[in-house]
Amino acid sequence: MQTNFSLAQLADPHVAESEKILRKCVHCGFCTATCPTYVTLGNELDSPRGRIYLIKDMLENGRPADKEIVTHIDRCLSCLACMTTCPSGVNYMHLVDHARAHIQETYHRPLLDRLTRAMLAFVLPYPKRFRAALKLAKLGKPFIGLFEKIPALKPLGAMLKLTPASIPAASPMASPGVHAGQGTRKGRVAILTGCAQSVLDPAINETTISLLTRLDVEVVVPPGEGCCGALVHHMGREEAALASARQNVDAWIRAIEQGGLDAIVITASGCGTTIKDYGFMLRLDPAYADKAARVSALAKDVTEYLAALDLPEPVRKPGTVVAYHSACSMQHGQKITRQPKELLAKAGFIVREPREGHLCCGSAGTYNILQSEISAKLRDRKVKNIEATGASIVATGNIGCITQIASAARMPVVHTVKLLDWAYGGPRPEGVPEERLVAAE
Repeated sequence: MQTNFSLAQLADPHVAESEKILRKCVHCGFCTATCPTYVTLGNELDSPRGRIYLIKDMLENGRPADKEIVTHIDRCLSCLACMTTCPSGVNYMHLVDHARAHIQETYHRPLLDRLTRAMLAFVLPYPKRFRAALKLAKLGKPFIGLFEKIPALKPLGAMLKLTPASIPAASPMASPGVHAGQGTRKGRVAILTGCAQSVLDPAINETTISLLTRLDVEVVVPPGEGCCGALVHHMGREEAALASARQNVDAWIRAIEQGGLDAIVITASGCGTTIKDYGFMLRLDPAYADKAARVSALAKDVTEYLAALDLPEPVRKPGTVVAYHSACSMQHGQKITRQPKELLAKAGFIVREPREGHLCCGSAGTYNILQSEISAKLRDRKVKNIEATGASIVATGNIGCITQIASAARMPVVHTVKLLDWAYGGPRPEGVPEERLVAAE
């Protein structure tokens, strides 16, 4: 794609990076076939190629974002299926991140939209605030129908619908500390405690720590870490995202200096995609560039780390048919496609992959709140394909996908690590049937 940026514009490193990305696009349109919003809406401007044209026009002309570009960028899930499909290597992720930051700086959103986004940024990255908000949400549930009738209040209705009936107690394992392996130490890792996941399903990290320590891996929960920054990053709040990144880099570098780390294990693939990008996000910060790159190199999804271990034979082989849903941040963001399925198969599960596995379930961070109608269409499409597999369990590696799919599926949706832990001697995950449903296939 030909670009026409001035030398003055290219002096801005963010613009210069976007210009390099734009030049790689050859207008081929392969991305349209795998873009969830284009497949759903059929509008060229709701495809990666269409959004690229809009972003190019905005950045080249150095103009503030307008309502049209905001509408179409807001509809982007950042699922990154386009990057998997693109034959030219267009880094759409970094381009749309830049566009969102530009929108945040230059566009004046309607009041209720601003307030909703500010509330999400204030609450979701902070577990104590999020837990309190979930308790208060019970008071708002009777008004869901009213909120859904008022367009500007639809996000509140969507948020209340997603509120769980009960909130698990906070996990003591989320507190800073060291969990020693049961035998001779074979590895030492840090684990991301995270934000929303630690409130919605603290058992995911508890299970991960239990499994890793049984495999003789020491697990460190470093003091000082917090939200990875993904939630605010995708809302264009770049300074807040970078502050979160710096906080976590400091926490993990201290852990490295105090005993070394083989990996930083992450159990939410959306967080993993962002942490693996810390090196890029902080590349212009001389105090953090090298440290962030070091952290990004150590970041591993839990299945990525487990696949590199010499695992023993499973204690039990359930033989249960499992539909594996590969989160977008897993398959497109981190390019992890093989390891989770192979681990499940080795553990004795019969793994089936739903049709259209490349399409997003519609969760995408805060997308199912801010774009609830499109999100619901994608969710229903995903659930239909999952249920067609005939599986009795859904396994996935991202808390957002778990929440989204579970809101419509008629089968338990659990984190992959919980099924692996069960096979390797841990307790049966809640909601999962105990009996062997299929002995062989």
